[in-house]
Amino acid sequence: MKLKGYSKKQLMSFYETMFKMRRFEEETFEFYKKGMMAGLAHLYMGEEAVATGVCAALKDDDYIGSTHRGHGHLVARGAEIDRMMAEILGKETGYSNGKGGSMHIMAMDKGILGANGIVGGEIPIATGAAYSAKYRGTDQVAVSFMGDSATNEGTFHESINMAAAWDLPCVYVIENNLYGISVDIRDVTNTPDLAVRAKAYDIPGVVVDGMDVIAVYEAAVKAVKRAREGKGPTIIECKTYRWQGHHVGDPAVYRKRRSETEKEDWMARCPVTTMRKEMIAAETATEDEIAALEAKVEEQIQAAVKFAADSPYPEASEAFTDVFREGTL
Repeated sequence: MKLKGYSKKQLMSFYETMFKMRRFEEETFEFYKKGMMAGLAHLYMGEEAVATGVCAALKDDDYIGSTHRGHGHLVARGAEIDRMMAEILGKETGYSNGKGGSMHIMAMDKGILGANGIVGGEIPIATGAAYSAKYRGTDQVAVSFMGDSATNEGTFHESINMAAAWDLPCVYVIENNLYGISVDIRDVTNTPDLAVRAKAYDIPGVVVDGMDVIAVYEAAVKAVKRAREGKGPTIIECKTYRWQGHHVGDPAVYRKRRSETEKEDWMARCPVTTMRKEMIAAETATEDEIAALEAKVEEQIQAAVKFAADSPYPEASEAFTDVFREGTL
């Protein structure tokens, strides 16, 4: 991890965002284990460097298309974690008044156009936002986050073909954690690097260490700059790993390659603990300074947990609201 050339403020901001993501997801897992949450959640633990690095390269009015594993994207964009947690519990104080839940969480105030439970479903949405920005003549950029399995979907190729042909300001970020539910990506593709598919559309495709927030950030800065200047899209593949199974109810013990050794090797490269150690080793920050930052985040997390738990559920009549768009187009 290259810390030289970055200010203490920026490095601490990266760490704060990743630490907040980790604690948010740990508390979400607790909600599930206590039976407080309807349905399932797809946790972002282990992949914190990806959303942190990419979102740090964006402006406030840029757009994001998110996935079913979208909590990290919202935290990285500065979404209100109390409203996020309330949404996960299906409470009326949530971002979607409890109607979206974990898998369809969104934060329109942060340009997050909604998470999507359909694999690859967010790719054309982000591409459409990029087209809108170009049509309106703004300098906005759209980011499409996706998992590795989404790169085998038709929407991936159709969207990128359109974005490449029309030089749309879109950045496609592949969070390659090696597994799509129980399918090992290495068994269903003939290339170890998914970003190589960019060659088919004559656009840049780069592979970065998704456990290194600085590496992700630097790749994102270049891709966003290219998009904002009207030069078209880029594919960024981030090699990463999720600590848990596909979702909170998945023990992740049935995969022939997801062995304890593989998991331990990746966890030894944890983006959160690695950055903490390297900042201290480089004397960028002291143990006390980082501990104070963690304590501040913990206070925010516990306040969000309480807010979500104490918030009311929506009235039954709310099931009939927000179903259709009102007014004229």
